Amino acid sequence: MNQDFKGKVALVTGASRGIGRGIALDLAERGATIIGVFEKNADQAKVTAQMIIELGREVKFIQSDVSNEQDIQGLHTTSLETYGKVDFIVNNAGIHQHLNFWNLTLEDWNRVLTTNLTSQFLVSRAFIPEMMVRRTGRIVHLSSCVAFSGTDHELHYGASKSGTISLTKSMALELAPYGINVNAIAPGYIATDMCSFDSKEHEQKIANTIPKGRIGVPKDIAKMTSFLCSDGADYITGQMFHVNGGLIMP
Repeated sequence: MNQDFKGKVALVTGASRGIGRGIALDLAERGATIIGVFEKNADQAKVTAQMIIELGREVKFIQSDVSNEQDIQGLHTTSLETYGKVDFIVNNAGIHQHLNFWNLTLEDWNRVLTTNLTSQFLVSRAFIPEMMVRRTGRIVHLSSCVAFSGTDHELHYGASKSGTISLTKSMALELAPYGINVNAIAPGYIATDMCSFDSKEHEQKIANTIPKGRIGVPKDIAKMTSFLCSDGADYITGQMFHVNGGLIMP
């Protein structure tokens, strides 16, 4: 299975930290040039960029609101002017908000749906024409286990991640004739800023509910992402991969 990504260009949204950083680093370790996308945290973006440089890989971070169509146009132009192509798209950017649905405002709903789901459509749509011409490409969307389990404290987040599943399948059907594979990953509990615990005791309590007996780390998601971008996944498209230590087995 070829996971040598030398000569490949990977665009990763939300790459400054957490799962996005882990994915960017794993792709870089395998030889890919990285276009990292961040919205606000420039300091963390610089840290991630330096880590990739230390791996001996080329990297460019671009500040962009991936839910804004004009920003995406700028991201597209800058990326192609710099590298001429994008081989892999990883739509990782996302936000969440703990709030019962009866307290949600329309603004809350729109912010989460737009950031988590609409951005996946906008980023993919911007880069797909070049992939179609070259008749090759890999797109990986990040969903979540709550798309399958539901959630009692962030309905809008769950809805956005469920939408990712349908988006993935429909895109896969449309793009398969052009040699472009589209898949999704549904992480479980992964140790990042977005998945924090009140205490070590709380963390251990959650870990005890997971058959593998531990909270996941960004590398767990990154390895699956790299596989889906590899030649080994050439015959895989329109699929949802659960990476959760056995927490949910649909």
